[in-house]
Amino acid sequence: MLILLTTLFYGCSEKENIEGLWVVKNVQVGDKKMTPNARWTRFNNDFTQQTGNGWFQHSNGTWDFNKNSRELLIKNTNGLIDQNEPFKVSFDNNKMIWKRIEEGQNVVVTLEKTNELPKTYGDHLLGLWKLENSKGNGVFFDESVENNEYLFLRWDKKFLINSSNGKINGVYNVHGHKPEIELIPYNSKIKRSFWKVDYNNEQISLKLLNSDSLVTKSFVRIHEFPRN
Repeated sequence: MLILLTTLFYGCSEKENIEGLWVVKNVQVGDKKMTPNARWTRFNNDFTQQTGNGWFQHSNGTWDFNKNSRELLIKNTNGLIDQNEPFKVSFDNNKMIWKRIEEGQNVVVTLEKTNELPKTYGDHLLGLWKLENSKGNGVFFDESVENNEYLFLRWDKKFLINSSNGKINGVYNVHGHKPEIELIPYNSKIKRSFWKVDYNNEQISLKLLNSDSLVTKSFVRIHEFPRN
């Protein structure tokens, strides 16, 4: 009876450890660090799970933990079949560590339990930004600054720019591992551009990457469109 109670307690303890919201803090593949930005997984007590990056959930499915082999099996109902072996799981205080071999390389994933979803670089950028400072004549904004110039980054990955060059619409992509944004205008005469992003509270600074000259634009967050 004592052995049975110990086994039941151990199994419940491991299940409770895995349940909850976990953020990926580090991914090591061989000798390379390949940590995605704001990746998270939520393990529910009914053995369902959801996975996403930042505020965007992109996967859902089930999970199962074998307390004897310490193997964690995750299945996504809307994704590809995982051809690799299950992760071996260990715990270290508030951290959970997954280990396995993928394509001959050791993979170690370190996760940390949290109570709220992390933000990606793109989540920080969402909203309306007024141009405050401008250096260099970029593809969208000139070096001079007018009061009604802004950049609006929408949740549906579309952007609107109002500048001395007029209104420019397009779509944008945010890099999954680095603070970089790609702006792709609908106007075929304007080339797509890549910008490094520095985010500081309610201000952002964009530095043009695909340029031979220094082009930087600084913005401050606002909550209504400037009047012309």
